[in-house]
Amino acid sequence: MVAPPAGRANALHPGAWWVWALGLGVAASRTTHPLLLGLLVAVAGYVVAARRTEAPWARAYGAFVKIALVVLGVRLVFAVLLGSPIPGTHVLFTLPEVPLPDWAQGVRIGGRVTLEGLVFALYDGVRLAALLLCVGAANALANPSRLLKSLPGALYEVGVAVVVAMTFAPNLIADVRRLRAARRLRGRPDRGLRGVLQVGLPVLEGALERSVALAAAMDARGYGRTADVPVRVRRLTAALTLGGLLGVCAGAYGLLGADGAGYALPVLAAGLAAALGGLWLGGRRTVRTRYRPDGWGARAWLVAGSGAAVAVTLVGWGTLGGAAAEALHPGVVPLTAPELPLWPAAAILLGLLPALVAPAPPRTATGPGAAGDTAAGRDVTDVAKEASGS
Repeated sequence: MVAPPAGRANALHPGAWWVWALGLGVAASRTTHPLLLGLLVAVAGYVVAARRTEAPWARAYGAFVKIALVVLGVRLVFAVLLGSPIPGTHVLFTLPEVPLPDWAQGVRIGGRVTLEGLVFALYDGVRLAALLLCVGAANALANPSRLLKSLPGALYEVGVAVVVAMTFAPNLIADVRRLRAARRLRGRPDRGLRGVLQVGLPVLEGALERSVALAAAMDARGYGRTADVPVRVRRLTAALTLGGLLGVCAGAYGLLGADGAGYALPVLAAGLAAALGGLWLGGRRTVRTRYRPDGWGARAWLVAGSGAAVAVTLVGWGTLGGAAAEALHPGVVPLTAPELPLWPAAAILLGLLPALVAPAPPRTATGPGAAGDTAAGRDVTDVAKEASGS
């Protein structure tokens, strides 16, 4: 299957990107193997580079990379200052230890810093960074306005708030880049406290103008209209939705944990069924129609299925026990180089399938800030249209 150029008629469903990214995130949560986590990050980064557009939200992946590096650095700093639960024999250096009272036994500040403790913290930090990058990949690939159109009616108001936040935050970054480029062309400083103050006011003014324009557009399109439903239906909807979401949370926690595989799947299935029933009943109060709804075609199934296959393989490999489970969590005592397990690595490569089957976005050359400004102008109208269901 050769990927055609992306267009409105064949655009991939945004939910497929989120299922794919969450599948990679589940796989990352099941291992601390640095090579497998690095492979997951490489797969997510390659797909983002191959299939992201020029829209403002597509530039969010770079910010997630920076956040992931900060998280990794903070995890290592905590391991140095607060110690590590892993005993080690290779002492790198010793910090002055702060004496603590008796009630704080088990906690220390300073002391010996071992190589084994740092490697353990590095493995754990890489897993957290990989989870962040998987979420960043979904943010960079899924169109938030089209994702709003695909949400159930019961999540309509919440979805509008989330999509507005996801749409306008990248536009602020685009405004900052555009204004800094304009100041550089005029020979004015764009860095330091003076540059930040002189750029910040126009950015806030532009954000306020877009907010007023969005509010006017949503009000003109009748945002907030609801239908009358019986009280008992509203109570049943709330009970099913709340209970279902609690079941989904409990099942997901058990699925991601090491000891909850036995009860996780039944609880997750029951929670999903209750939540879907509540969402279906809650959709009756939303009086809106969908103009040209996004279809879930064969390519969306392939993209979502590739992420689900990666998650199922890593979860199943970890439940085998013995050497198979230990391969996903390499030890640091004694300190040895981790070996790459071939079958989990081959399963992770299935996550590259979206780079082959998802429609290829058009590549257009634009000047600094031009793409962001054009997309920013479209986003106000698009979000207002989706919010009103037109």
